[in-house]
Amino acid sequence: MAFNDAQRFFPETRLRRMRRDDFSRRLMRENQVSVDDLIYPMFVLEGHQEREPVISMPGIERLSIDLLVAEVRHLDRLGIPAVALFPVTPADAKSELAEEAFNPNGLAQRAVRAIKDAVPTMGVITDVALDPFTVHGQDGILDETGYVLNDITVETLVKQAVSHAEAGADVVAPSDMMDGRIGDIRSALEGERFVNTRIMAYSAKYASAYYGPFRDAVGSAANLGKADKKTYQMDPGNSNEALHEAALDLAEGADMVMVKPGMPYLDVVRRIKDELLAPTFVYQVSGEYAMHKAAAQNGWLDDEAVMQESLLCMKRAGADGILTYYAKQYAEWLDR
Repeated sequence: MAFNDAQRFFPETRLRRMRRDDFSRRLMRENQVSVDDLIYPMFVLEGHQEREPVISMPGIERLSIDLLVAEVRHLDRLGIPAVALFPVTPADAKSELAEEAFNPNGLAQRAVRAIKDAVPTMGVITDVALDPFTVHGQDGILDETGYVLNDITVETLVKQAVSHAEAGADVVAPSDMMDGRIGDIRSALEGERFVNTRIMAYSAKYASAYYGPFRDAVGSAANLGKADKKTYQMDPGNSNEALHEAALDLAEGADMVMVKPGMPYLDVVRRIKDELLAPTFVYQVSGEYAMHKAAAQNGWLDDEAVMQESLLCMKRAGADGILTYYAKQYAEWLDR
C-alpha cells in the first residue's frame, strides 16, 4: 500500500509517543553509523619518526611510514575496516609527467607494503591521481595551453594503479575524473592477474571549494596556485551528469562508486544509490571537517554532536561507507 497521511489521524496517532523515551527512539531509528561504515584517510610523508600537524585540519597529521603503521595498528584495534592513503610527495620528486606516481619504490607503494606486512587484514585504499606528483598541481598531463590531456593522462594512471596493486593495495581509487580511465585500469589489472583488486571510482567528484585543507595536507596547493580543475571535475550545479558518470564507471568495471564532497551533495548520493543500486560511498572532505572543527574550537558547535549527526546524515542519504577524517574519533567514541 502506498504511503498516505490521510490514513492516520490525531489524536489516535501521536507521533511524539515514540519519541518520548530513549528506548523507543532507539527501537525505531532507521539508520545508524557503525565502525564498519568508516574509512580513515591518512597522509604519509618521507622520513622516520616524522610527524607534522595539518594546521587547517585540527587533529590530523602527516606521518612517516613507521608512525603510520603504528597508527594503523590502533585503528585496527578500534575495528576500522580500511584506510585511504595520500602521499606527500617531496618537491624534487614532482615533474611535468608525474613519473613518480608509478615508481614501484615510491612513497605510496612503500606505505602499502608496510601496512599490509604489519596488519594484513586492514583494507588499504590508494589514491590514483597525478596531482601529488605534478609540478603544476593538476591531476593530469598538460598540453601547451595548460589543458589536461585525457588519454595520455589515463596511460599514466594505469601504470600507477598497477604499481599500487603490485604493492598489495586492496582497492585502487581513481580520483582524477578522466574519461575512460576505469575501463583501462580494469583491463590492465585483469591482464596482470590482479583480478581481486577492487576499484572505488570517484565517479561524481565535483569542482568544489571544499578541498582547500586537503591540498595543503598533500602539498599541492602551492603548485596549483589560482588555477582550477573545472575542465575535468564536475560542475556543482549538475546531478543528472553524476548518474551518467557513475553508470559509465560501473559499466567499465568499477566495484564501488563515490560522491565527493559529502554533505553538500547528499542529494546526489541518494539519486545514485536509488537508481543504480550499486555500492555507493561518500567522502566527507577536508573542508567539511575543518568547518566543524573550527566552529567547535570557537564554542559555536559541539564537536562530538556534529560529528555524529553529519555522519548519520550521510548514512541516511544512502551511503554504504564514509571516508571521513572523523573516523578515528568516531570509533574511539563508540569504544568508550
